[in-house]
Amino acid sequence: MDALDVGRIVVGLVLLVLGGEFLVRGASALARRVGISSLVVGLTVVSAATSAPELAVTVGAVLRDEPGLAVGNVVGSNIVNVLLILGLSALVLPLAVKQRLVRFDLPLMVAMSVGLLLVSLDGRIGAVDGLILFCAVVVHTVLTVVISRRDARSPARAAVPAGGSSVPDAAGEAAEPQPAPIGRSLLLVVLGVALLVGGATLLVEGAVNIATTLGVSSLVVGLTVVAVGTSLPELATSIIAVRRGERDLAVGNVVGSNIFNIGVVLGLPALISPEGIPVSSAAVAFDMPVMLAAAVALLPIAFTGFAVARWEGALFVALYLAYTGYVVLAATAHDALEGFTAVMAWFVLPLITVTLISFTAYEIGLRRGLRDPGRTTSSP
Repeated sequence: MDALDVGRIVVGLVLLVLGGEFLVRGASALARRVGISSLVVGLTVVSAATSAPELAVTVGAVLRDEPGLAVGNVVGSNIVNVLLILGLSALVLPLAVKQRLVRFDLPLMVAMSVGLLLVSLDGRIGAVDGLILFCAVVVHTVLTVVISRRDARSPARAAVPAGGSSVPDAAGEAAEPQPAPIGRSLLLVVLGVALLVGGATLLVEGAVNIATTLGVSSLVVGLTVVAVGTSLPELATSIIAVRRGERDLAVGNVVGSNIFNIGVVLGLPALISPEGIPVSSAAVAFDMPVMLAAAVALLPIAFTGFAVARWEGALFVALYLAYTGYVVLAATAHDALEGFTAVMAWFVLPLITVTLISFTAYEIGLRRGLRDPGRTTSSP
């Protein structure tokens, strides 16, 4: 292990923290100044900015004829975003999920995950596939901005938030000082993006050098080391956003990044590459279904309580660690793989399924009781 690579990792982490702080400050101030919500900024500006490392790594991998690294980077990053980043963010503070996100953005994220799996079944993401995925992101971005501007102009919606969301915050927001000027906010965003990209580049370079010296395949490196490294901007941005009270920005950042990763980070290189991007059978058979399962797992959590609680965040983190453990054991053909697989298949996953079903049923019953309090208060 080279000390220079370790130094790259340390410096990269420092730059990521600084970049996340600048990006959140600039983006949240820009949202207040322009008059759009932090959720929309997270779904568009911040998600595109924090996905810049994934785009750089994927384009570079395609140009270097390393399709396993390109696909593994995107699929692994989407798994990291949902299970690890949302999980860790929820551990810091439970995350609020807006109805708009549940009704439009989350289903689109699931639909694009399904679409990516379907277009990869033939072993290649072609130019037409890339064009479809890319156009989906363009349509999503336009609709997001248009709907946000329409809601901002509607006095009824501004006075009474949909779904009875947090009204008490209105007094606090009115008392806040004026946001920074647009020019300063844009400068903070640009500086934050530059630090995030630079930090992620240093960290990924050091981590990949260490991983490749151990003889790990490019797909596994992309699914683990590179995926986590290029997702660190999302992690830094989301956790800093949560600590600063911008929980909408944190959730929107993750969902928007997953949509951007599929439609732009994979779709754009496939669109401009003459032969498309080859996809390995291992990624189609295991990793993409895991990515889809992670996206689907977020739906009932958001629908039932419109929040990601701490215990749900802990469950997501545990699932990510289990997935990473399986990938590493399978890549190294370790003797413990068979026992690990048996424990996961026959004990851990059924237990998680029963737990999710039980808590989902409890949340649905609780929400029905809140909607119809007469059922619970009719008895003397």
